[in-house]
Amino acid sequence: MALTLFNGSYIGKKNTGIGVFSRDLALALSPEIVLLLDPLKSGRKGSIDIPSDLSPAYGLKGHLKRLYWVQKYVPSLMHKLGADLFFSPLPEAPLFSSVRSIVLAHDLLPLRYPQPNFLFAYYLLYVTTVLHQAEMILCNSEATAREINRFLKIPASKLVTIKPGFKSQNLYPMNLSREDFFLILGRHNPHKNLARVLKAFSLLKRKNYKLMFVGPSDRRYTPRLKRIAREYQISDRCIWRDWVSDEERLLLLNKCRGLVIASLWEGFGLPALEAMACGTPVMASNRGALPEVVGATSILIDPFNYESITSGMLELSDSKTLQNISRIEGPKRALTFNWKNTAEQVERLLLDM
Repeated sequence: MALTLFNGSYIGKKNTGIGVFSRDLALALSPEIVLLLDPLKSGRKGSIDIPSDLSPAYGLKGHLKRLYWVQKYVPSLMHKLGADLFFSPLPEAPLFSSVRSIVLAHDLLPLRYPQPNFLFAYYLLYVTTVLHQAEMILCNSEATAREINRFLKIPASKLVTIKPGFKSQNLYPMNLSREDFFLILGRHNPHKNLARVLKAFSLLKRKNYKLMFVGPSDRRYTPRLKRIAREYQISDRCIWRDWVSDEERLLLLNKCRGLVIASLWEGFGLPALEAMACGTPVMASNRGALPEVVGATSILIDPFNYESITSGMLELSDSKTLQNISRIEGPKRALTFNWKNTAEQVERLLLDM
């Protein structure tokens, strides 16, 4: 049996996106097959303590320290523990060693929407090399697999699609009365399309509605979004929250009129899955992997069209049919995204390596 080390270095105390994915997948995998490189000293059976300051919570310094740590210390850990495989839930792995790696790719957004910054260089030089060097690449959606194949010319034979899961014990319908606000979960990066969402919201003839943003502020993007809200005279109807606990997230998903995820592209779209699990109506972009996630349970909109976004918000607020479909079919569809099934698929792949 191949012993595998799981790269938990991205996991922090306040996780979003890849951090949530990494944490939940690590917990689902068998400690008999996979040892967790654990920055939180969680006490999970089969855990190896590693530095706790490698996650995105520590900013650029944390990213750089993590990249250095992966290159310098992972090969020696592999040798010391007699591990055969390094499994990383993001495309990071040692490059200048004989370490055999399996990595998980979530998207290629920095290459799809390039900007002259550290993230673009990181993807162009490091991530691309890691993906070409990996023995296998797990993809969180068919859309991501197609993108890697097309953009980076990586053979389809190296790409395996897995379905992410969610914590069903933390996300479920509470049958609460819906309140007049739309919820947006996630970071404020440009591909999230929040400037268009703000304009579309300003055109909505539902002046009692509010728009709640839950996600970490970013000095590169958040001030501009707040300025746009002021220009459209909707500042008093916008609520900005940096981070909420799992308990409050559950309440917000069960109280909001609907989730808005109008991204220009998503490699998966975890908030859409979380909303479906709560029976919450979802208005999702018709780009990237979101149509794969929501199926026929949600509204699909054109993220480049203000009127389409506004129309979707109107349907979220008014459509009884959508509310009934979301309440009944949303949780059913969400349960097809199951960490137990995901872990079993991953473990079979690891054992065959």
